[in-house]
Amino acid sequence: MGDGTSLSYPARGATSPDTPFWPASPPGYRRYEKTVTLGHSDGTWAAARDAVVRWEVKRRSGFSVAPADGGGLRVRSGGRYTITAGPGRFSVREPVEVVAVVETANRCGFAYGTRWGHPVSGEEAFVVHRDDDGRVLLTLRSLTRAAPAGPWRYLFPVLLLVQLGVRARYLRALR
Repeated sequence: MGDGTSLSYPARGATSPDTPFWPASPPGYRRYEKTVTLGHSDGTWAAARDAVVRWEVKRRSGFSVAPADGGGLRVRSGGRYTITAGPGRFSVREPVEVVAVVETANRCGFAYGTRWGHPVSGEEAFVVHRDDDGRVLLTLRSLTRAAPAGPWRYLFPVLLLVQLGVRARYLRALR
């Protein structure tokens, strides 16, 4: 069992946010990838780059994000955050760590991994990128499996249903 500070899965960086084509995933995870077009202008590109590194995909989808290690809100490799979903005493706290950051001329984003205590186990990546035609795109990648321990493990089938709705909000968040 984890110590509450380490990742709850061994495949750090498995969503490969720095690559346009996602290589093979480790076995035992539900793999998901989807890309949507955000627009075509330099202004769209600048706004999307800024938004993605400030957790706006999560925040505009109804989550709050707070640094858990004294750092700022902007993503940084190794940064630890607490994502909170839901209102007040019914909220769910999700401890995560940023495991990869990419910032190039045409690709910007990050991946975070779940830490012990998160309702599921795995990794999620949010990447904005431009193609050769100047289209600005958002790609969501995730690898999910049941949490390795704790009460959430038994609710995994329900969490998969919730995940469907959340992903739809993610894909609309920067439009």
